[in-house]
Amino acid sequence: MPVRNYPQPPSDSSLLERTLRRLRHLWREPRGSSQLPPLQLNPQLDAEDIDKLAGWIDACLSKGGDSVTARNRAATLGRNYLELSKQGRLRFLILLAERYDLDQQAVEQSFRQWSEASPEQKHWADQALRDALDPPRLKLLTQFSSLPEGVRFLVDMRADLLQLKREHPQLKGLEADLKRLLISWFDIGLLQIEQLSWQTSAEILEKLIAYEAVHAIQSWEDLKNRLDSDRRCFAFFHPSMPAEPLIFIEVALVQGLADNVQQLLDQAAPALEPEQADTAIFYSISNAQPGLAGISFGNFLIKRVVGLLQHDLPGLRQFSTLSPIPGFCRWLEQQDDSSLSQLPGGEFWRQLPQPRITPDSLAREGCRHALLQLVAHYLYRVTGRGNDCKDPVAHFHLSNGARIEQLNWLADSSERGMKQSAGLMVNYLYQLPEIENRSQKYILNGERAIAPSLKNRLKPQK
Repeated sequence: MPVRNYPQPPSDSSLLERTLRRLRHLWREPRGSSQLPPLQLNPQLDAEDIDKLAGWIDACLSKGGDSVTARNRAATLGRNYLELSKQGRLRFLILLAERYDLDQQAVEQSFRQWSEASPEQKHWADQALRDALDPPRLKLLTQFSSLPEGVRFLVDMRADLLQLKREHPQLKGLEADLKRLLISWFDIGLLQIEQLSWQTSAEILEKLIAYEAVHAIQSWEDLKNRLDSDRRCFAFFHPSMPAEPLIFIEVALVQGLADNVQQLLDQAAPALEPEQADTAIFYSISNAQPGLAGISFGNFLIKRVVGLLQHDLPGLRQFSTLSPIPGFCRWLEQQDDSSLSQLPGGEFWRQLPQPRITPDSLAREGCRHALLQLVAHYLYRVTGRGNDCKDPVAHFHLSNGARIEQLNWLADSSERGMKQSAGLMVNYLYQLPEIENRSQKYILNGERAIAPSLKNRLKPQK
């Protein structure tokens, strides 16, 4: 297969700017705009512009006018939002969050009418109360969704909100409203799964490079290797965003459990005939849209991919991951000497000179055994929120019904792998008859499935 001759893989920023240019073009001259007063906002959105913007939003939300006029007004608003600076967008969103929130008086009045309604009036009172419980901004967000690529616009707006609400808590309600809309629009039944290959359009392939979040794709040659005959790549798409992968999963077809990601991604390694593989290794799952964070697709994607692989390659017997442990070193560094001495392997680790994670310290006799004991304890016993596993990747796979199967020493020697998990990686095994049962036990009780061989590394709980 010929190599695509692109000079350099794209960056997130270049893809975003390309998207913004496309949206500005699509919304540049909406039909009927000549009948509307102009809206030209300062990029910083000063006080005078705030009043002008509020007047335009009021017009969008008014009950007068036809649907074409409302659509054109929303397009003008969206185009102006794209032209704002970071500070201007913050002021735009705060206006939307504060001035177009629930009308508390209307809610209280509707509730009183509902509670006092006769049986004959109950239906109308129900509807009036539901309407009052929807903040006015929901109507505007829905108008945006009807524009060309409007859903993509709202996904990107939520990405802005997720960043801004950390320092501006008044945006939390607006972000929650938008999340609720996106959950309904991105229902799993509406998503389409596609297998990506070297013949997939360059527009989508370059997004795989930009969005890969686990093991960076270094070049087009690297991508070509990940789409070879003994590899598979699947992605979910939404009909409103046909050129935008929402989440994608990369799979290697191998024999036995893979235990080293550098070997797995080695471009010089010979390709295995797919029919000779007995194991499918999910080595990267990447959410491609920051604005859809917290809207889960990964568990459905894994199950769909398992079904497709079983159909195409009936010789596959195992479905496993080769996963990073991104929170391990951070957790380990937070343990004081007293805590370490109580942990399996902790006393050995405590006595190592600082810094502990260096090639010399990892090469010391006894270090491997101690560190594997510590990581087994971290994955199996350390909790974050509630009974959830503290490690986010472990939580994802355990909640989806996988089992902690195998710990792998120096499985990721990259700078990131050493910094996050001292080079350790883990295989999570998906055993199909047990998936639902294990998922329920973990979600309800925090019970974590673990291979019997790994339990030997754990200290009995007192």
